[in-house]
Amino acid sequence: MRKLKVFNHVSLDGYFTDGRGDLSWVKEGTDDEQNRFTTERAEGGGVLLFGRVTYELMAGFWPTPEAAEALPEVAERMNNLPKVVFSGTLGEARWNNTTLVRTDPLGCVRRMKAESGPDLAILGSGSIVAQLAGTGLIDEYEFMLNPLALGAGRTLFEGLQEQLHLRLLRSHVLKNGKVFLCYGPA
Repeated sequence: MRKLKVFNHVSLDGYFTDGRGDLSWVKEGTDDEQNRFTTERAEGGGVLLFGRVTYELMAGFWPTPEAAEALPEVAERMNNLPKVVFSGTLGEARWNNTTLVRTDPLGCVRRMKAESGPDLAILGSGSIVAQLAGTGLIDEYEFMLNPLALGAGRTLFEGLQEQLHLRLLRSHVLKNGKVFLCYGPA
């Protein structure tokens, strides 16, 4: 069975996006060590899963010359890996290797996990994480904890019906003050 991982940047007060839906704060303090860490983590491959908002953000950045210059190895992987975007409103998915799924993200993820193939990764996409968090389908939750408080925004677990108990699997402290945390189901 394929594994499903989630990766998100979060603030100290638990938000993955600020009150205006802006994510530019995740770039603050980024340095060479964090870029190396990101590049190493991107080597795993897999199938990338997105909600519409994150998909549009990613598709607007990774195919650009700026992305290729800033993080060439990550940009290459992001552009070439298979991608699935869950959206009932997106007209079409133009980013290379993307499949558009209009209905039943839960059923789609269940089917994909049961198939053989590379692991699955949700990047950003808080609405998809919130839909899947209580189902037992997510194997690992990876967070880059950023040393700032946003004061308002959206949490990843909005709408969660029951407590989600997790255990720390691994962590890594970066010199810029950001902390990588990986949790699995308890």
